[in-house]
Amino acid sequence: MPEVFNWHLGRPMEYAFEEAHPERQFAAVFNINRCIGCQTCTGACKATWTFSKGQEYMWWNNVETKPYGGYPHHWDMKILQQLDEAHQAGGREATWRSDDSSKYGIYEGMTITEAARDGEQALGYLPPDAEWTAPNFYEDTSTAYKGGPMGISLDGASLPEHQAWFFYLQRICNHCTYPACAAACPRKAIYKRPEDGIVLIDQARCRGYKKCVEQCPYKKSMYRGTTHTSEKCLACYPRVEGDDPLSEGVPMETRCMTVCPGKIRLNGLVEIGEDGTWVEDRQHPLYHLVQVEKIALPLYPQFGTEPNIYYIPPRWAPRSYLKQMFGPGVDEAIGRYTAPSRETLAVLQLFRTTQKMIFRYEIEEGPLVHETEVNGKPWSMYDDTIIGFDSKGGEVARLSVVEPLHERSKERLNSI
Repeated sequence: MPEVFNWHLGRPMEYAFEEAHPERQFAAVFNINRCIGCQTCTGACKATWTFSKGQEYMWWNNVETKPYGGYPHHWDMKILQQLDEAHQAGGREATWRSDDSSKYGIYEGMTITEAARDGEQALGYLPPDAEWTAPNFYEDTSTAYKGGPMGISLDGASLPEHQAWFFYLQRICNHCTYPACAAACPRKAIYKRPEDGIVLIDQARCRGYKKCVEQCPYKKSMYRGTTHTSEKCLACYPRVEGDDPLSEGVPMETRCMTVCPGKIRLNGLVEIGEDGTWVEDRQHPLYHLVQVEKIALPLYPQFGTEPNIYYIPPRWAPRSYLKQMFGPGVDEAIGRYTAPSRETLAVLQLFRTTQKMIFRYEIEEGPLVHETEVNGKPWSMYDDTIIGFDSKGGEVARLSVVEPLHERSKERLNSI
């Protein structure tokens, strides 16, 4: 197979097609720390795209509870087990090596394409029908609590790691740089759009062989029995193209992004260079979070697909679990999120402030409002104002770090 460069892994890897990259890439950051598990995003996607006959079990967007939940059931544990067995059979270890020239270090193990069996493009499996049921399986189920008779932990339970824990993982198609679904399709019905990197399935070419379902490690390609074709998240591309009636001709965030009450999602387009890396754009909020501060990390980078949905890891879960899920940058990401820099604290205010994608931000400095210590180091908070601009340079958001407090007048205290 040809070699392509995967900057998540810090090295070249094997992939089915020659290296090619879009002009811009659809990308997003999800802040797990803010998610309340309300499933509003799930319902919005369902009501928009998968409400027709034959789509009853399809949940292109879902929120699952980790460590036990998953849709389809235990999807990640199954592919991780296959990858682990491939390493054992080959006498290799799935380790990361520190390297200053790469973002997260260098992955020395095998990806799902490099560990593929003869005749296959990637490791994978077809979930049985039962595993597509109950997308909320194990919702809000935590790990075992180690506490005393009064419910007080004998070992202590404080951030960043709790004795009993769970967290919500928000998932859509990752619109990967090197999608396993596209590599697997015998009909070449799956393609990556050159203008925005969105991965789509050509319904006219698809014949329902389910190879995309089998070999997508994230299980985000789904078979529809009434049409005998596969379908998947299409990143709400009419909104991304600026064709939505509300868009005024500029790219908009997807439906799942814009309805989020917890303000955990930030969606955008980033410019991609010829080598596949992000073009430097210091005033782009996604570039700041992913490339500069590196507090947002890819989901299971060891799969090798170079996913384009990034996550700010939860502070309270065991680090060993998080490193398996998000790679070796977890400690640094949580540290920078726990005590954010002045610029990062302002950028975090942009999450879910407007339906229009933000392509650039400016910060107006404000006064010092708080000083304290975080993890034994001094930390300061400033009431800065951040301004977000759309693709045409129009102002679409203006927020202060300190949120305004609105006090209800005495005569209306009990009006609700």
